[in-house]
Amino acid sequence: MNSTPLATVLWPESASRTLQTVFLIVLGSLLLTVSAKTSVPFWPVPLTMQTLAVMAIAATYGSRLAVGTVLFYFAQGFFGLPVFAGLTAGPGYFLGGTGGFLAGFVVLAYLVGLAADRGWDRSTPKLFIALLVADVIVFTLGIAWLAWFAVLGADTVGWGLQNAFMKGAVPYMLGDLLKIALVALAVPATWRLIDSRKG
Repeated sequence: MNSTPLATVLWPESASRTLQTVFLIVLGSLLLTVSAKTSVPFWPVPLTMQTLAVMAIAATYGSRLAVGTVLFYFAQGFFGLPVFAGLTAGPGYFLGGTGGFLAGFVVLAYLVGLAADRGWDRSTPKLFIALLVADVIVFTLGIAWLAWFAVLGADTVGWGLQNAFMKGAVPYMLGDLLKIALVALAVPATWRLIDSRKG
């Protein structure tokens, strides 16, 4: 079953489809930029907001629009715009410690967006499962990159698997479960609100 993404349902029906697409991609990339530079206190490490933003965009945009938004955001960073955490940007940023996680964001955008395209964004349990599976893939890619391929200094490539897992994954798992729960609750709740107003 194909379903209309939440973000496009909230858009006026009479509006141009091209304008809608451009607006949502630019809006999503701005949200990703702000989220990359935002964190909130949490245990055991502060919660970074970027994964939450990717999850929310994927669940509300659908696969094609979500992937396009993430790639547009990456293109800005690749060409030197300061859209990532801190002020560092450019091609070299993708070779650093977060490179694998960034690649994982594309996978997350596609898989969760695909689930939304199938109507899973209307069900908290189904959306939770889609988000959890996609997030596991993000961590897998991120840990593998951090362990063996990340350029971490002039003479350092990779932390090794154990260090990558303990430093790059374990401290963030609890926070990601919270983000998954928030998106899995918020998006179906928004659909119920829209449906109740239509009724």
